[in-house]
Amino acid sequence: MENNDSTAAGGETESETKPVSCGTNDEVQMEETKADTEYDPVNNSHDAQPSEKRDDIEQETETKSGSEATTDKVMAELTLVLIGDTNSIEIGSQNFLLDHDEQTNVEQFSSKLYDLCGRPICVINMLGLPNVEKIPLNQAVYVFLLLIPNGQHSIHYRSGIEWLERTSGKECLSYVMTVLTHKSDEKCENALADLKANHSFDDKRYHTCTRSMIAVNEIVALLEKIDAMISENNPQRDKRQMFAVNEEEKLQQDHKSQKEEWGGTSKEVMETAAEIKLKCNPPNEHCDDEFSDKNNDNTREQPEKKSGLIAPKETVICDMDLSGGKQSRNINEEHVGTKAQQETEILLNRLHLQDSYRQKMSPADFLKIGPPVKQNNETCEKDLAHTFLQRLMMLDYRARYIPARQESSEVSHAEVPPESDSIDADDDAFLATNEDSNQSKQAHVHPMDVQMAVFHCSDRFLKQNMITKMSQCQYALPLLVPDPVSMDIECPLWTFRKITKTWKKTQGDLKTVTMKSMPICKAETPLVSFFRLGSLSLSKSQLMNTLINDRHSTFFHRNCPGSTKSRHLMDGVAEITWYCPAGRPNDSFADCVAFCNLHGDSLLIEKQREILTEKSSVIVLLLPTLEKSENSWTVVSSLLKSTKPLICLIADSDCGAVQAKPGKYKLGLKDRSQSDVSEQLKQIIGKILCGPHTTFQLESLAGVSGIRVDENDSVCQKGKSAAMKMVKMIEVMDISKIKEKFLPCQGQLWHKWCRINKELYHLRGNIEKEKEQKGKQLMEIRQKQCDASCSKLMKSFTKSLLNLPFKDKEYFLKWTQILIDGLSTDDLSSILQNYDETWSEVLDLKKKHDKSTLLKEKQEELEHLSKKLQSATFGLEHIFREMGQIYEAHESQKKQVGHQHTDWVKYPELAADLMISGYPMELMDGDAGHVPLTWISSLLQEVIKKLGDQRVFVLSVLGVQSSGKSTMLNAMFGLQFAVSAGRCTKGAYMQLVKLSDEIKNDYKFNYVLVVDTEGLRALELAGNITLHHDNELATFVVGVGNMTLINIFGENPADMQDVLQIVVQAIMRMKKVKLSPSCVFVHQNVTDVAAVEKNMDGKRRLQEKLDKMAQLAAEEEVCDVECFSDVIAFDVQKDVKYFAQLWEGSPPMAPPNPGYGESVQELKNIILSKASKSTGILLSHFSSKIQDLWNALMNEHFVFSFKNTQEIAAYRRLEVQYGNWTWTLRSEMLKIENQLHLRIVNGQLDKIENSYLSKEMNKTYEELKKQMVAYFEDDRDKEMLVQWRGQFENKIKEFHEEHIREVKRKLDEVIQQKNARKQLDSKKTEFENKLLQKSKELAHQLKDVIENEEELKTQFDSVWSYWVDELTSDTIPIKDINLEEDQFNVLQVLGIEWNLIMKSREEGKYKKLSEVGNYFDYITLMKYSAMGKVLDYVQEKTHFKVSLLNHDDQEEIRSFINNVEQESLKVIQTKPVATQSYTSTYLQEVAKHVQKKVTDFESEQKYTFKKEFTVDLLLYVFDSATSWLLQSHKMYKENNDALTYLNSKKKEYYNIFKSYCKGSSSVVVFGKMMCERLKVSVAEAVIDQTAVDLAGEMRCSHPAFNGNRLNLEKHVLVSLAEKEDFSKYKTYIQNPREQVEAFIIEETKKYIFTKEKEKALKILKKNVDDINKLIKQALFEATDKVKKQEGNIDMWVKVFSSSLNNKLTLDIIFCQNFRDINNFDFLKEKLEKGLKTVTTKISRLPLDKVMECRQTPDQILIDQLCNCCWERCPFCAAVCTNTLKDHSPDKHNVPFHRPSGVEGWHTRDTVDLVIDFCTTLVGSDMKFRPRHDSEESVPYKQYPTAGDPYASWRITADESKLTYWKWFVCHFQKELEEYYDLKFQGRGEIPDEWRNYTREKAIESLDDMVKQ
Repeated sequence: MENNDSTAAGGETESETKPVSCGTNDEVQMEETKADTEYDPVNNSHDAQPSEKRDDIEQETETKSGSEATTDKVMAELTLVLIGDTNSIEIGSQNFLLDHDEQTNVEQFSSKLYDLCGRPICVINMLGLPNVEKIPLNQAVYVFLLLIPNGQHSIHYRSGIEWLERTSGKECLSYVMTVLTHKSDEKCENALADLKANHSFDDKRYHTCTRSMIAVNEIVALLEKIDAMISENNPQRDKRQMFAVNEEEKLQQDHKSQKEEWGGTSKEVMETAAEIKLKCNPPNEHCDDEFSDKNNDNTREQPEKKSGLIAPKETVICDMDLSGGKQSRNINEEHVGTKAQQETEILLNRLHLQDSYRQKMSPADFLKIGPPVKQNNETCEKDLAHTFLQRLMMLDYRARYIPARQESSEVSHAEVPPESDSIDADDDAFLATNEDSNQSKQAHVHPMDVQMAVFHCSDRFLKQNMITKMSQCQYALPLLVPDPVSMDIECPLWTFRKITKTWKKTQGDLKTVTMKSMPICKAETPLVSFFRLGSLSLSKSQLMNTLINDRHSTFFHRNCPGSTKSRHLMDGVAEITWYCPAGRPNDSFADCVAFCNLHGDSLLIEKQREILTEKSSVIVLLLPTLEKSENSWTVVSSLLKSTKPLICLIADSDCGAVQAKPGKYKLGLKDRSQSDVSEQLKQIIGKILCGPHTTFQLESLAGVSGIRVDENDSVCQKGKSAAMKMVKMIEVMDISKIKEKFLPCQGQLWHKWCRINKELYHLRGNIEKEKEQKGKQLMEIRQKQCDASCSKLMKSFTKSLLNLPFKDKEYFLKWTQILIDGLSTDDLSSILQNYDETWSEVLDLKKKHDKSTLLKEKQEELEHLSKKLQSATFGLEHIFREMGQIYEAHESQKKQVGHQHTDWVKYPELAADLMISGYPMELMDGDAGHVPLTWISSLLQEVIKKLGDQRVFVLSVLGVQSSGKSTMLNAMFGLQFAVSAGRCTKGAYMQLVKLSDEIKNDYKFNYVLVVDTEGLRALELAGNITLHHDNELATFVVGVGNMTLINIFGENPADMQDVLQIVVQAIMRMKKVKLSPSCVFVHQNVTDVAAVEKNMDGKRRLQEKLDKMAQLAAEEEVCDVECFSDVIAFDVQKDVKYFAQLWEGSPPMAPPNPGYGESVQELKNIILSKASKSTGILLSHFSSKIQDLWNALMNEHFVFSFKNTQEIAAYRRLEVQYGNWTWTLRSEMLKIENQLHLRIVNGQLDKIENSYLSKEMNKTYEELKKQMVAYFEDDRDKEMLVQWRGQFENKIKEFHEEHIREVKRKLDEVIQQKNARKQLDSKKTEFENKLLQKSKELAHQLKDVIENEEELKTQFDSVWSYWVDELTSDTIPIKDINLEEDQFNVLQVLGIEWNLIMKSREEGKYKKLSEVGNYFDYITLMKYSAMGKVLDYVQEKTHFKVSLLNHDDQEEIRSFINNVEQESLKVIQTKPVATQSYTSTYLQEVAKHVQKKVTDFESEQKYTFKKEFTVDLLLYVFDSATSWLLQSHKMYKENNDALTYLNSKKKEYYNIFKSYCKGSSSVVVFGKMMCERLKVSVAEAVIDQTAVDLAGEMRCSHPAFNGNRLNLEKHVLVSLAEKEDFSKYKTYIQNPREQVEAFIIEETKKYIFTKEKEKALKILKKNVDDINKLIKQALFEATDKVKKQEGNIDMWVKVFSSSLNNKLTLDIIFCQNFRDINNFDFLKEKLEKGLKTVTTKISRLPLDKVMECRQTPDQILIDQLCNCCWERCPFCAAVCTNTLKDHSPDKHNVPFHRPSGVEGWHTRDTVDLVIDFCTTLVGSDMKFRPRHDSEESVPYKQYPTAGDPYASWRITADESKLTYWKWFVCHFQKELEEYYDLKFQGRGEIPDEWRNYTREKAIESLDDMVKQ
């Protein structure tokens, strides 16, 4: 708004200067205006005025008169800044420092240039402005004169110094001169001593003078001291640097100080400064209007500013009267105002609220869990304010009566005088007044000063909470509140907005009672105002209390505990309260009446008196006397003339109640009891109100001029405007239609979605088709929700949430709730009254056993009212619910892009912000009885993003509706759960409460998450499925909480009997699924909580009841429980709490019972004590827990269907870790095994002991155990992991011991083989010596004869055969075995026809015998041969395949085949083939074993096997054993056949022969021999090590191998899908381990030969290099030692071999033909050269060789990864994916369940394959027969009750989410039907939806399942 007042603008001009004797009034005015302009914060802002206006003013300033310009040139040599108390100086024309003769009001920042003693000195007056931040320092040298009045010097000195240091820094303190002022007749000798107590005080810089400052000598002395101080300081720097830093720092300080001191933005500070200027420079007529507008629009926000105690605006001397005109104060008023400011400051300091006055307290400061509230008798003053607020929030009305314990520093007690013999002296002492004995004693703080101080130091929202709680405590509420500094009147209308009053109005002759309930701001009631004129001995407040509630001090009065004579903040405060009748005959008034009490002498409080007079229906005056000569007569006279009813209560009169004239009454108080006066007053007021009278509405005060209404603040108005914009859409509508129109997503659509979703867990018939249909319906509903989600109401609401600033948003939400509540209050009251009346009628009819149609009609009417009540209940929580539904709908549709409404993505973040700021968020929708899982999960995820994954302690509450749960929680933690009648919480709401800094270190969590629930057995749900609803709610709440409060209304838990059973059953269920909740029982509304004996009896009865409930629940849950303590740790002495009744008397006028607050506090302490032992739960885990609990509840059979997602995730991570641990042990043991293997082969070991292996492994094993301890103790899920710690530690121990045994077994075999070839080894020396000698001789013969190498080779080959025959002439060669011929002979011996054997071999079906789909062709019926013939005939004629083998029969045969195969292999593998050779009798033994097994199996069946089956089974077993037999025989032959050995040496001796032919020396020949043998050994060692290294590399880096068993299974399925090879699928379905091993082999080859070939080659090369270094070192050591010791070749060979024994297997080298070698350096050189060639060749070895080593990489990985559980699901045959082989007591589980038809299941007596998933079946209402011969069916939901194998499995319903197997069934439908000779038809028809799935979607679904 444009400002036309020239004084309001300002440029950067210096203050004018003038002699003290010159200058007119106009000049003075002009001068002060400029000074004011210069320092006005408004004009220092670029936003305050347009630049054009500023330029105009600067131009105007430049056009001053010449004389003024001349004066401006005079520069002050000294500037005195006056700071301190305004009372320390008397302003007058003779005052040397301040010349204000013409102007009595001191101008702020008035800058005058005086001629003092011939010196130009500038004086700046800043008295009374201690919180002004910008000091106008632009003159020469500055000195601060701290003016302090005598008597209050200590306080003012400290506050002045602190302010100056804070404002300008410590530097300025060296320029402070303290000036103590006193009256002319005062003495101030003691002041100096007092001031010296301050460490900053310097007596050299101290001066005294009179307050008038008219003595020249005092001023001269002052100036001299100032000069001395300046000289002492010796200022050499620029004057600007004395008090301020550079310009940039100053700007930063200004900005910061504005933030801290003013608590608002710089713009707000500017507005405040503008008000200062306008008020202190009275505007002209034009400006009055402008100011009035500004006041209405902008300035009303100022009280919200967190300014300093005495802000610029609040220190003005001139003010506006009620009409907006100027009102001047006299000097006495100024003195009074200043004194009030000082007293306020002292009060706030005593209460430690000085900081809170500037930086207002907010609800967030109290929405914390702090230390226990002190319940002791006394509280120190500094804690009074916070204790008051805390106890008020606990609904303890005694919060006003907290006695204060005064500190010793605050009180100086009267000294005890010494005993005196003088009687007169004793009398004098006795007669001395209190003032005489202790004048300095300080009174304790008045209780109402505490209340009002807290009120003034609170922000708007805390004030609102505070006033709401005060209303609940039946306290009177502040209606008109003077500002403690500026004395402006404020009406805190905003604070009343949350108060709703309910009363019952009695009217008419029939005394008809009507219930009314409405927000008190809207209520139009009579207003009775009480004024006191003058001083009275009677307490007005006490008298008023007798009219309202004579048992409770609604208004605080002088006789209340803690009252004192001195109070500082109550005078001028008008308090209001309402009398609400209960509809009873003894009501004081028939309707609601407001009573207002103006505190203080109303004669002196004109403004408030006039406002209340205007608004009142009845005025009551309390007068000391009624005389025209009294000052009060003017007021009385005006009231007598008005039309307002008037009652005068006269103290000095004893007259009765007299009506002097119509509506004018008087009543004498003299010699009259207060009760009499009260009764007569009630009669008079009641009589007046029976007739015509005006009414009062709180909101009407907003239109009263002269008072500031808090709601007029711009930020509040912005929030209200946004809320009004939204509410206007619905205010004219029927309240019950609002949700239907504007919140459509949560209405019928959501309820229908919930119903259909629950039906998914009760499927019948064609389950998959039905499920498909319901899935489509759910998606259609979600689409409809999306289409309906753009209502104007929601758009407006979410737009405001998204766009409004934080503070505006707070107001917006509050206003929205207030306005919505206002809409529904009347309707709800009417509905509730009708409901109550109808319910009473139904009960009466039931008592009369009336079964007429009337009862039915009333019950129907009750049901209709219940639905109407549900529709009419509308609040902010419903809007939040709508946000959740919009989000869930869009999230399910995934229409984020291109949709017209995209704000829904931000909804979880918005809700998270609200939850963090203290708003309750709905956890379970009570209307729909459902948890919106997607919304809750996203909401909590956003909370985690903002707060981190914090630990929370979840506290939940259960109890009967309206039993006070929400009230208890609100009182305990200061929460905001809805508590009003008719608005009981529906469902469950959660609210986050932070632990305060004082106690958070005592707990292992940072927040308490409070879950408040809908009351059990809710009336709204009566007649519906109440029990089921209660069961769900109780189980959910008990499960989700770390602790549950069981709230029982009354002493007898009879009303809770059903609920108690539910709770006990819920706790029992939690225990069975490894959840450990705790509980505390709370009995509310107990009449005598102090009666110990009675309570003990109550506890005993509760214990008995709980034990009985536990036994009943145990029968239901099928477990052995005798008492409640068997279920949960429960101490009836400690875990049961009795609460006093909430109200002290009968509502609606009864205050809360003080004992209730104490009980709340005690319960809070109990909860926190128990919580201190808990670690709580991470928010992320809490989110998962909600999902798990709700999904389990949907399945009804909670224990069987509960899946703890977080526990599963923790277990899977533990499995991965277990894999790492076992690999650490395995890899170390492989290393040890290889080393020992080399030593055995080299002949260094002939025996291995377990103890030796344990010793070798000890270091690794001990380190691993430490790692395990660290993992279990340091992991963030350690509380969850502890249940498996013992199991896994034992498993690791077992693995370690078993692996040691296995390695010993392998090494023992090596030793046996070594011993078996001793005969051959003994001949090797002979063989080698003879071969070497013969080669040498032959070479000498042919050396010069044959030069062609081919001829040499021919000659060598011709003699080699001769040599071999000669050497083996006495040995029999070992032949190869012919297993095929032996198998044929064995079968013939068993009597099997040749043709049958040949046919079976040619067809080759036996190779896949275990994977046959249907074994019907292998059987012959025994007893039903006739039926068999009929079936054969039917099949032949109809070509319709009919199988008499059901699925169980098929699986039994398959299992038999696999068992026989395994047993036969074990038999074969026990035979010593590798050490003693093979014989066909081994096959005969196996064949007889198989034949016997077949015969035994047939004896138990209804059929026999055809011969074809036996033949195929034998061939299948033989085929399985073939590879082992061949490998073992090969090993035997290599170890024992001399011919084989010699032939292996042919190449080596040919090279020797060739070397000799070339004339090579012995060194060369020996070198070549060594290199040849090293080549073999090095290749073997490198390949063995490379195999181990590659296995380790793949174990760590291959995605399929670096996780747990589940991860491997996923990759196997992905691989199968990518290949789309049905034959591999068949293997996987029938023999999953075989396929998994094949996958590992395949992936290993891929890794080595293709994907990571380069890495594999690098590993190979590294190992070659390592061996090369080792051999070179051995060469050096051997050569060096031989040279030093002058040894021979034998010594060299010995040293060289011993150096390599642990790394290489070297054949024995016989040196008798090389004794002539003596040049060992040459030998070393030759060997190094040859070694280089060897290592180069080995480095280039093909990687295929790695797969030929002793332990291949794939076999190592198979041993590591397949040593797990291979149990299969009894329904679908999916393999358990637990990494542990034996993981008992943990049940088998797998997420990859599949349709049972994949395994060949079909409907009994049909060929229809089953397409149902077992994970769907266990959530359906279907049944199954555990075995084909079972007579009784078992519900799938209770599958564990069918016994083993079902009971050992955990199968959770997941609605068949795994797309993978749906795609598989569709893709391989034809192959599956052919494989099983069955069809996907009838009930097994494949749903159309399945055919839409692609392979990519199938693979993606595997990832989704693994993540769950």
